[in-house]
Amino acid sequence: MLRIFRQYVSIKSLLLVLLEAVLIAAGVIFAARVRFWYGTDVFEEYIQAPGFLLQCLTVVLTFQICFYYNDFYNPQAIRGRIGQLICVTQALGAGCLILGLAYLALPDLLLGRGVLMLSLFFIALLVIVSRICLDRVWDMAAPREKILILGTGNLALRVAGEYTRRGDLSAEVVGFVAAQISIDAADFGCPVFGGAVGLETLAARHDVDKIIVALEDRRGVLPIRDLVKLRVQGIRVEDAHTTISSLSGRVWLDAVKPSWFVFTDGFHRSKITLALKRLIDIVFACVGLVVSLPIMVIVAVAVWCDSKGPVFYRQQRVGYRGRCFDVLKFRSMRTDAEAYGARWASAADPRTTRVGKVLRKYRFDELPQFVNVIRGEMSFVGPRPERPVFVEQIRQQISYYDERHSVRPGLTGWAQVQYPYGASIEDAYCKLEYDLFYLQNMSVFFDCAIILKTIRTVFAGVGAEPVKRKYDKSEATRECLTGINSSMYRMQPVAAGETGQVLGVCEKTPRKENVSPGGAGT
Repeated sequence: MLRIFRQYVSIKSLLLVLLEAVLIAAGVIFAARVRFWYGTDVFEEYIQAPGFLLQCLTVVLTFQICFYYNDFYNPQAIRGRIGQLICVTQALGAGCLILGLAYLALPDLLLGRGVLMLSLFFIALLVIVSRICLDRVWDMAAPREKILILGTGNLALRVAGEYTRRGDLSAEVVGFVAAQISIDAADFGCPVFGGAVGLETLAARHDVDKIIVALEDRRGVLPIRDLVKLRVQGIRVEDAHTTISSLSGRVWLDAVKPSWFVFTDGFHRSKITLALKRLIDIVFACVGLVVSLPIMVIVAVAVWCDSKGPVFYRQQRVGYRGRCFDVLKFRSMRTDAEAYGARWASAADPRTTRVGKVLRKYRFDELPQFVNVIRGEMSFVGPRPERPVFVEQIRQQISYYDERHSVRPGLTGWAQVQYPYGASIEDAYCKLEYDLFYLQNMSVFFDCAIILKTIRTVFAGVGAEPVKRKYDKSEATRECLTGINSSMYRMQPVAAGETGQVLGVCEKTPRKENVSPGGAGT
């Protein structure tokens, strides 16, 4: 498994990106060869022309971006062969539309003489055939990383559940290590190891590649000597919180301790990174303001015609280091929306105007915030700013909330592309977990990745409606993580020779970390 921005990334997906870049280029060359079948000299002259390389790269980049936005590189978007064919067809169609617009603006990029149309057939054929072949070869020959989880509590179950959700990583949980088997057995293929054998013996017996330490309380129970030996032998040893963060792209606040923030990697921001980030903010905001100006004029007219009141709306938000500023937005609600005080937006909120529903769905109401970015009140990417009245409520109930104010708030952010609009304290809790992950891994390249995902989110019109759930402070994170069912992991006792206590491991009652709400903030 590889990690990019401290997230586990499927090797298969990376191979597909690289392989299909080559195949798209090959499709263009094959099309040129067929087009000039009876003229070898003409074919060689065509592909050796000074502009051919740039033309070919434009086609490759355009189609790969369309594949990406069509979820073709998302291993969790399961499709059959028919679905893949439809996806390729849609991506190629969208790519042709984008290329057509590009050719109008830059005629020198045109891949002419019928080569582009012929290349569509070869690209679709090569991509589909390569997918079929790679899927079969991967299923037969892909190496699987074997994981041993040290612990049997909720934290250990959570790690196993995350690995199950990320089936694209080719990882296999071989079992759990516990002091004693005190859980009802169910045959799920994940045994509980124990007995007089040590951790080193278990790792050798099951050919373990990585050990995840998932003990709720390590004081006096961590088999440090065995872990040191295994680490020196080349077996990776990783903390459960770091593993969950890498698998899910969020910091699991329900179990993380303050010491994790102190000793974990990340949360580093060099002056060069901050300066480069600010430069990119100014450039992107200026370009965005100019490009979106026609859209903003149309939106302004629509808002003015739809309902009485001002076109623009100013709202106070909490920004960098807790300083308040006025964020600019197109008005999407009635002028009396808060006649009875501030309250969370809700699904199908009756206060939203007809035009406002469209603006909020595609996030056009936030276009004026380019001005906030230019002023330095906001960044292009960062945690979304919240209103002071809600910040006061949230910081009293959620620890570490003020840490998100250690950077400038953003037009978009990691939480915005991973989670819908927030409508409750629980949603704020879930978004904070994504925000903390962003703060841990903040970089210019991560910002660029978030911007790409934001473009897809805007075009898809998702993330606008809040998700309403019952909020329980102790269980918030478990409930809001959809698609995971840790209870599916049950402990299966193994042979008698391996049951009992593992050397140096003894589970105790989990210790509660008493961090006062908001007390960890700045």
